[in-house]
Amino acid sequence: MNSLQTKLDRILNRELDGFKTIASIERLTGGASQETFSIDCQTVSGPLRLALRRAPGGVRQSKEAGSIGLTAEAVLLDIAKQQGIQVPNILYSLKPEDNIGDGFLMNWCEGETLGAKIAKSERFENIRPSLARQCGEILAKIHSTDLSKSGLKTILKEISPRDYVKVTWEDYKRYETPQPMIDYAAQWLLKNLPEPTIPSLVHNDFRNGNLIVSENSGIVAVLDWEVAHIGDPNRDLGWLCTPSWRFGQHALPVGGFGEMEDLLEGYSSVTGTTPSARSLKFWQVFGSFWWAVHCLTMAHHYRHGPDKTVERPAIGRRSSECQIDLVNFLIPGRITTVEQQNEVQKNIPTDIELLTSVRDFLRSDIAEIAKGRKKFLNLVASNSLDILIRENKLGRPFEQHELDGLRSLLRKEGELDDLRQELTMLIRNDNTTLDNPFLQQHLRDTVAFRVSVDQPTYAGLITARQNSLALKAQAL
Repeated sequence: MNSLQTKLDRILNRELDGFKTIASIERLTGGASQETFSIDCQTVSGPLRLALRRAPGGVRQSKEAGSIGLTAEAVLLDIAKQQGIQVPNILYSLKPEDNIGDGFLMNWCEGETLGAKIAKSERFENIRPSLARQCGEILAKIHSTDLSKSGLKTILKEISPRDYVKVTWEDYKRYETPQPMIDYAAQWLLKNLPEPTIPSLVHNDFRNGNLIVSENSGIVAVLDWEVAHIGDPNRDLGWLCTPSWRFGQHALPVGGFGEMEDLLEGYSSVTGTTPSARSLKFWQVFGSFWWAVHCLTMAHHYRHGPDKTVERPAIGRRSSECQIDLVNFLIPGRITTVEQQNEVQKNIPTDIELLTSVRDFLRSDIAEIAKGRKKFLNLVASNSLDILIRENKLGRPFEQHELDGLRSLLRKEGELDDLRQELTMLIRNDNTTLDNPFLQQHLRDTVAFRVSVDQPTYAGLITARQNSLALKAQAL
């Protein structure tokens, strides 16, 4: 951090009028894809807080699929500012000779960014009812940006819904981890493409968690434009309503804080248009599909660096949350429950005892002394151990259930990994119909189990179980 402070001190001496010194730098807890730091400065006019956004590890960034890069993001933020869109002011874009990596310095915007707090905290109780309409109005401004006059056509790529599905699907295939529900969703999306729209600027990550919200005035700024592109504007509306970003408040589809009607009224008040229900469903399904794949991307990044934080593999396990949302969107129905087998283990200590002891140590001794981002990562680490404990308790009986289901579905003997891969390839190659009830039952069961290990309190799993119970009750 001292090295970073020295380099930033040199930049601010040169670029910021009245700069005196850096009082402190702290890496913030949010931002699994990029790093964000708060920088407290002393100037001749008094204290000043800035923010630094940069690529992981402080290296020059190679563009990932769909990313415009942080240098282009800074340009895009300036264009958005000119459109009257609430974004931070860019103060300086990092250059190679700064030896800090890709990124930029911007002004600090006061407000809350944690999605769970925005959706649940009493502090935002009065402003929450107006947020969905504000989101609609802001998205309308984004989508109304003149692509030619702004120069965006020279910065951003254009991508059609079909190509976006295919590119995302190809990213997932490269990870070589068979997840049949992801392939099922990809096939459904390609068979249910939305009606054509006029290509627009698409923020592409406009959601609760990427908004700075004030309890008094609402949305202060829109963050994280790194995956912006030109395409179907309804992508932004569907993504904002994707279940992953409701933070447990599933009754409120817009970010866990608002109603769809308010969002669409705000949008149509500026554009004069309202997207169809069919298009909105497509982009909500796509949102869960895209995030299911991108969670696996985080785990892939952990394996290959440069930012090997404990957060990345933990996010990889969140793919199952998106997959249960896909189940609820596409194939709701009965779920078979597999009971935990209580085996007597004579080994002292058992695997579960070792894992539990380390988890409890992190949650007590380490939690008491950890601060800032380390406190957040300590929580992530202890939650990862919870996953392993549940897997140890539940894994073997369910693996047998999955194996029996695969053998019945495929009508052949074989090992679990081989049969799972074979089912994945059948769906991927469109060699089985999506309305096969035995396939749908198998997908519901396997995805529900995986979420019960990865995140048993996830609202999508609760919804899936409620759907199952309702169907069972109707059959009685």
